[in-house]
Amino acid sequence: MTPTADIWAALPVKEFAGAKQRLAPLLTPAQREALAAAMLQDVLTALAGADLAGILVNTLDPLATELAQRYGARVITEDARAGHTGAVAAMARALTAEGRAGMLVLPGDIPRVTAAEINALIAAGRSAPSFTIAPAHDELGSNGVLCLPPEAMPLRFGDNSYFPHLDSARRHGIEPTSVPLSGFALDIDHPDDLRAFLRAKPPMPTRTVALLHGFGL
Repeated sequence: MTPTADIWAALPVKEFAGAKQRLAPLLTPAQREALAAAMLQDVLTALAGADLAGILVNTLDPLATELAQRYGARVITEDARAGHTGAVAAMARALTAEGRAGMLVLPGDIPRVTAAEINALIAAGRSAPSFTIAPAHDELGSNGVLCLPPEAMPLRFGDNSYFPHLDSARRHGIEPTSVPLSGFALDIDHPDDLRAFLRAKPPMPTRTVALLHGFGL
């Protein structure tokens, strides 16, 4: 892959109200909303520094829209409430209609991801049609997915999507490439994830870390 390849990031963002309910044992609703916004900013910072043609965000949340536009992202709203899978499918259709070469899907809750890791995932991509994936730390979730072209294969996200995505790629005649990357791997959904994030080395000066320290964690 080359840095000039026409690859767009695709970032589905749920509305912040009621975000991260599985963190309720540790954080209040207002704290969880603030956390979702901070994590999104950390991810957008990494994307803005990576070798990407552009950033596409699918959301109906006003603050998420404002943050996305601050980082130069385009915002669409089609199927924004259709879950992670539906929102990504809408972005894939949009990028296909525009003739884009590829789509890199990632969530907004991986605040340790870096531009260097994003570039590494892109560099690992093979010639189209291809599918490259960075798994979650438990090898259950799909935290970084690179499809060339954007609709190279159907995507279906969920708590157990990593191995099903590998199987689906093979069914569509594509040998998948898996690239373990520590920043992609650490998504924050559960209290244990939050503790692992705060312990992670090396320390990173993210907005998320600063916010959580401000909460006394």
